[in-house]
Amino acid sequence: MTSQDEGTVERTAAVERTAAGDAEAVGDAADAGGGELEPRAEALASFDGSGGAVAQPAAEGPPGRRRGMRIALIAACAVVIAAAAVGAASGAFGGGDGQAAASAPSGPPATAKVQRTTLTSSQTMDGQLGYGDTSAVQAPSSSGSAQSGQSAQGGGGTSSGIVTWMPSDGDTITRGKPVYKVNQQSVPLLYGSVPLYRTLSTGSSGSDVKMLEQNLRALGYKGFTVDSTYDSDTAAAVEKWQDDLGRTETGEVKVGDAVVASGARRVAKAELAIGDTLAGDVLTWTGTDRVISVDLPVQYADLAKKGGESTVTLPDNSTVTAVVTDIGTPTSSGDASGSGSSGSGGSSDSAGSGSSNATIPVELKVKDTKKLGSYQAASVSVEFASGVRSNVLAVPISALYALPHGGYAVEVVTGSTTEYRKVTLGMFGNGMVEVTGTGITEGTVVGVPK
Repeated sequence: MTSQDEGTVERTAAVERTAAGDAEAVGDAADAGGGELEPRAEALASFDGSGGAVAQPAAEGPPGRRRGMRIALIAACAVVIAAAAVGAASGAFGGGDGQAAASAPSGPPATAKVQRTTLTSSQTMDGQLGYGDTSAVQAPSSSGSAQSGQSAQGGGGTSSGIVTWMPSDGDTITRGKPVYKVNQQSVPLLYGSVPLYRTLSTGSSGSDVKMLEQNLRALGYKGFTVDSTYDSDTAAAVEKWQDDLGRTETGEVKVGDAVVASGARRVAKAELAIGDTLAGDVLTWTGTDRVISVDLPVQYADLAKKGGESTVTLPDNSTVTAVVTDIGTPTSSGDASGSGSSGSGGSSDSAGSGSSNATIPVELKVKDTKKLGSYQAASVSVEFASGVRSNVLAVPISALYALPHGGYAVEVVTGSTTEYRKVTLGMFGNGMVEVTGTGITEGTVVGVPK
C-alpha cells in the first residue's frame, strides 16, 4: 500500500467514525424543526441530480406513520452519510456540473450561511484528572544499603528506629523539608536523580557527591566548590547542615540520611504511623502538578503527539486546554504489571500493537491551572484532534439533503425562491461539514431545520 493509499484509509476511517453521529444530528434536527425535514426530504424523491421540478410533498399522515417515516429517514441518512464520507475521503465523488437544481416546494424553516472556516475532526477519550502516578518511599534496609527498587526514590531514614513524625496526605514537601522523622531526627528531601546509595565522606567523588553539594548550595550553605569531589570544605558544610537538622555533626552522609527525588513531591498516602517501626514503604507520593491521564487505545496512537494540544471537558462542562507532555509504551489489561491500562476485555494478550485491548498511557498538563478550580481528582473527557482543514467552505450538518440516487444537496435560498444544488462532502467537524459545488460560495444562504 502506498503512503497516499494509507493516508486515504486513515482519512476514510476518521470520517466514517462521525457518520453515525452525523445521521443522528440530522434526525435530531428533524425533531427540533417540528418535522419540517421529513416532508422536504420526501420532496427530493423526484430530484435526480440533473434538474427538474421537485414533487410537492403529500399531506402528513398520522403521527405513528410520521414516526415510522422519520426512523426510515434516519436509517437511510446513516447509510448514505457513511457512503458519502468514504466517497469524500477517497475522491469518489465527482464534481458534476453543479447545476442539478430544482425549485423547492416551499421556503426552508430557517437558514444559515455558507462559512469559510477551519474544521477540526476529533476523537474524544475518557481521562482522569489527578497528580499522576504514585511511587513509594522505602525505609532503608537493616544492612544500610538501599532495598530493591529503592534506587528510584533514594530511600529514606536510618536503618532502624521508630517513626516519630509523618506528613499528612496531600502535603507538599520541598527541598530541605522533612519527608518523615525517625527517632526525632529529620530525614529531608534533596533534589536529584542519583540516590544516596553509599556513605559520602572526605575523599569520595562522583555524581552523588555533586548532587549533594548542589543541594547544600541551594539550601544556603557556602564555603565549598560545587563539583564531584567531597573534600574538607564539603565536610564542614555538611556539619552545619547536620547541626540545623538536629543530627550528630559527623561530616559524613550515610544511606537513609535523606530522600532524593526529581523535585517537590505531594504526599498521596502515609503508609506508616507515628510509633511504627521504620520498615517497608514509608509513604507514597506524586508530583505536585495536576495532570490528566488517558489510556489511549493503540489504534488512536497517532492522535497523541508531544506538545500537541487537546481540549479537556471538566465535570461542570467547562473546558480547558491541555498539552501532551508524556507518551508511554503500549500496555494491555492482561499485563502482569497492570500499569494503569484500561483496555477493554479480559484478554491476557501481551502488550503491543497487535493486542486488541492494548493502550498507550498519555499524560497531559493543563496550560492554565487556575481554570481547574478546586478539582483535585475527577473524571474528564479529552478531545484529541484527528485532522484539521483550513480555509474551507462549510455548512451545518443538518443542512444536508440525501439524494435518492446517492450524494447530497443543499437547499439554496435565492431571493424569494429556493433550489437544491448538489454538493460534494469533505471533512466533518465542529457540527459542520465541508462542501464544494457549483454556485456554493462564502455567504450563500442555505436552508436548515428550525
